[in-house]
Amino acid sequence: MPKKKQPAKSRTASKDAVTIGIIGGSGLYTMPGLAETREVRVKTPFGDPSDALVVGTLEGKRVAFLARHARGHRFLPTEINYRANIHAMKQLGVERIISVSAVGSLQEDLKPLDFLIPDQFFDRTRHRISTFFGGGVVAHVGFDKPVCAHLSEILGAACDHAKVKVHRGGTYICMEGPQFSTLAEAHVHRQMRFEVIGMTNVTEAKLAREAEICYATVAMITDYDCWHPEHSSVTLEEIISNLNKNTENAQNVLREAVRSMPADRACRCGSALAHAIITDPKVIPAAARKRLNVIAGKYLNQGAR
Repeated sequence: MPKKKQPAKSRTASKDAVTIGIIGGSGLYTMPGLAETREVRVKTPFGDPSDALVVGTLEGKRVAFLARHARGHRFLPTEINYRANIHAMKQLGVERIISVSAVGSLQEDLKPLDFLIPDQFFDRTRHRISTFFGGGVVAHVGFDKPVCAHLSEILGAACDHAKVKVHRGGTYICMEGPQFSTLAEAHVHRQMRFEVIGMTNVTEAKLAREAEICYATVAMITDYDCWHPEHSSVTLEEIISNLNKNTENAQNVLREAVRSMPADRACRCGSALAHAIITDPKVIPAAARKRLNVIAGKYLNQGAR
């Protein structure tokens, strides 16, 4: 359990600097196994994160854990302050984010209690802000490969080590929610050959890319959505039951992934903004420069007067 609360310090000065972040979704509101923990309340230019971040040691490495929906599950998928969540991770020094999420299966061979490591997203959300930019600064990051392949590889190997059945690759379609799919929607999603459906991860992935943070998902399959003839509808009771069964597996996978995480990143996630900002630094408003300092300060300050 967390021992005490304190405000977050700057990224460079904080003794709690961490490079690995874990965002827990439905069913994963705490991270058992974290030692020497403390709650860190982070203030961001985009508001407050979903909850305090719990910083501690896992497998000998410093880790920051955040409950996406807050402890007690208080936020709808659309109500989550995604920008504040990712910004808070960046402030603490996080370079890699592992997202754990409950999803529905759209394919027969992807069974409840299996895990999937998606390599693509399809965005069906409508009411969310999914960029840090705007307000005087324009940036367009590459997003053709929306997850970090190296981090995904680590997660797949961690599932194997933990003896959890895992499927590598596939598309996670992200719907707005909070309602589950209609039968017509589920059939269309299957016709489009999507693998799983959820309500949160594509927004996180977009923001993580802009923040130059590696991002990958452990998708825990809880149900067959509503398309399966032997599972006529999605029930919350079924989902909660399978979430509880998946929790121990997820914790084992996370521990193994953190244990095997290399110190250095062998990907390009850390330079995603290098050629993405097209606004002339000399015309960027001071307020925007301040708001984006943690995310893009090293680029915005180049050539500024």
